[in-house]
Amino acid sequence: MGRKVTVATCALNQWALDFEGNFQRILKSIQIAKGKGARYRLGPELEICGYGCWDHYHESDTLLHSLQVLAALLDAPATQDIICDVGMPIMHRNVRYNCRVIFLNRKILLIRPKMALANEGNYRELRWFTPWARSR
Repeated sequence: MGRKVTVATCALNQWALDFEGNFQRILKSIQIAKGKGARYRLGPELEICGYGCWDHYHESDTLLHSLQVLAALLDAPATQDIICDVGMPIMHRNVRYNCRVIFLNRKILLIRPKMALANEGNYRELRWFTPWARSR
């Protein structure tokens, strides 16, 4: 017989480049998820910096502040004993990726870049990000 796992998903009211406000909303959602017995918390895409940063994704400050928020989340007591899955931009070998970062108990378990980017209608993700081409 398998084990039961409670997963919490959330749709947060994140604002572009509001790193402190986004951090507080992420932290609150983690606390709510833990309070409801969740073992895995899944947040929205690019929730740390906000989805609508447009050309600000090209700025090094956007990447730096996103990493600072991630570091604060790793150190926050509320993130202990729950798997947290957050979305943020990551630069690897001078290439910008739209990533999921999964961590548990102050350790990053996985950084997973998006492989298929939205590029139709109102979405122009290929303008700011590169799809991950290599599978492992």
